[in-house]
Amino acid sequence: MHVALFLPCYVDQFYPDVGLATVELLEQCGCVVHFPEAQTCCGQPMANTGCWDDARPLAARFVDIFRDYEYVVCPSGSCTAMVTHHYDKLLSAHDGLAALKQKTFELSQFLNDVVHLDRLTVCFPHRVGLHNSCHGLRELRLGSSSERMTPEFSHARRLLQMVDGIELVELNRVDECCGFGGTFAVTEEAVSCMMGDDRIADHLQAGAEVITAGDMSCLMHLDGLIRRQKRNLRVMHIAQILAGRPLPG
Repeated sequence: MHVALFLPCYVDQFYPDVGLATVELLEQCGCVVHFPEAQTCCGQPMANTGCWDDARPLAARFVDIFRDYEYVVCPSGSCTAMVTHHYDKLLSAHDGLAALKQKTFELSQFLNDVVHLDRLTVCFPHRVGLHNSCHGLRELRLGSSSERMTPEFSHARRLLQMVDGIELVELNRVDECCGFGGTFAVTEEAVSCMMGDDRIADHLQAGAEVITAGDMSCLMHLDGLIRRQKRNLRVMHIAQILAGRPLPG
């Protein structure tokens, strides 16, 4: 399978190892990975703030760049959801959008639903708490959410359970928002920080050594609070754990 890697801006600028881990993981699954260097922001920050006219040319550029690839994979639920759930509001008549939406996947979604990954040969002997990001959970449906009376499932949890030595801790509030929300974290700083503190406290009470998630944006927000409070807790993107990365120092 030929896969185009769609990399979120903050991963590209601040957490490049998440991108590298994603490439390694996809290659281990037999994929040929392409990285279109012309890619830019998908337009999500502008759209979230209501600046639709500013987001529109970025969305059109994205479709033009990625439309001809067999699959598009992104290590972010929110950026993936922007393409698959919100581009219609910007580019309803854009040629190629409908087909592109059908072949654009978040990483855990691709590994479960397309690759059908059933084994890993990595070890991570640590206690890990899984943070379920809002866009992935409630727009992409990468797992069951507590407000819906449906059978429980989780793409991310299924993949993590293949890792040797890992212990997934049980949280009290398994799908609560971390409080990041993009520009919400700037315009409503106090509320955002309180929500983040609640997520950290839940992981600490469960005995987690590491918080993992499919969105580095959520983890960036939580890590900022953890570092300022000097908590004994680490954050790692799920791609890093699945690719065999060690616990960061």
